[in-house]
Amino acid sequence: MSLLTNGESPLYFSLNEKMSAVLFYTLFYLLMSGCIIYPPTEFVSAGLTVKDVFANWLGSENEFFVQYHIRRSVATLLLHSALPLGYVLGLLFFDHIDAEKLLLNDGNYLGPLIVLCATIVPLYTLNKVFEWSVNNWATHPIAKNLSVYGNNNTPWTSVASDINTEYRRIDKIVIVTNSVTRVIATDNWIIKITPYKLQVAHQSDATLVVNKSDVHFMSPTTRDQVQFINIQVKPMRAMAQEFDIRLNALDFKDLQDKVSRPIAVLHNIRFHRTLLDRFIDTFKEEVDKNPFYDTAEELGQCIGCMQALSNVKLNRLCNSTENRDVDDCTTCFCRPMWCIECMAKWFASRQDEDTPETWLSSKCTCPLCRARFCVLDVCLVRNPND
Repeated sequence: MSLLTNGESPLYFSLNEKMSAVLFYTLFYLLMSGCIIYPPTEFVSAGLTVKDVFANWLGSENEFFVQYHIRRSVATLLLHSALPLGYVLGLLFFDHIDAEKLLLNDGNYLGPLIVLCATIVPLYTLNKVFEWSVNNWATHPIAKNLSVYGNNNTPWTSVASDINTEYRRIDKIVIVTNSVTRVIATDNWIIKITPYKLQVAHQSDATLVVNKSDVHFMSPTTRDQVQFINIQVKPMRAMAQEFDIRLNALDFKDLQDKVSRPIAVLHNIRFHRTLLDRFIDTFKEEVDKNPFYDTAEELGQCIGCMQALSNVKLNRLCNSTENRDVDDCTTCFCRPMWCIECMAKWFASRQDEDTPETWLSSKCTCPLCRARFCVLDVCLVRNPND
């Protein structure tokens, strides 16, 4: 006979075990549902996404781009709408959970309501999909969006055919913003792909404005901070829907070079258009921490850009050892002839393009005398008489 302490009964242990099983199953299902809705890198690599699982039904994206994404949006919507019903069915098949008592117990009105809602949602979605599929998907939201761009009452399929043709060209730009969103720029179209939508704008009548930028210090793909910008795409055509594009600031130039319309940037928005721009700003911040180099000699124009005044001097300040290595910094005897921006560009040009995270800790050689230096040796020039 087992001994029970503190008046605890077998019923208490049984109820406790069931609640723990329900909690474990719920947390596990929520985790898996989150990975299905917003697949992480591991799910994408393993092919556990809508486009991979339903690849045979979806067809070829490269051949029939618009039709492919109509089917993909339908498959995504049906799968996501079935997740609540999948949770309920999972409870029924979980051996450690008495689902019938949990959901359909007498006097329990919340359980039947959950079952009813979980059943109605996928059924309503399925009915909606059948309505969209009539007349070759003419009433699907993507088709309605494309029909806005039909001239002289041409059907949406003509617009879709034009987009399909341009997508097949190799000169298009494809920017992956996250695991469920992509931005595509062709010769005449700007396209944003989301799980349920395909938002398009014709470049000839669209206004693009950078209206926001933000910096984050953690990213799955970078070791340093990453900057994102928000671009508002506003079509001028009647009934056309505007949308926003959020992308890495370093992808801005690729998009800008492809679109035929100028991308306006609000006066209060500052961001790094290229990796070099970002490095130059970081280089300046590090040089500002170094001591000044005092000199009374007259400074001339920078020999790199011939526009700014030369304002930096290579002055060996970093720590050195008695047994100097060949990679140690050396003394530069050149007078100040470069501006800080040109020196930063020269420094970046001598680094490995594939490892930008090591640029700041690397070394470079003086453009004239080839003396080796690091960022710690770059000093801003100051005239003590001023």
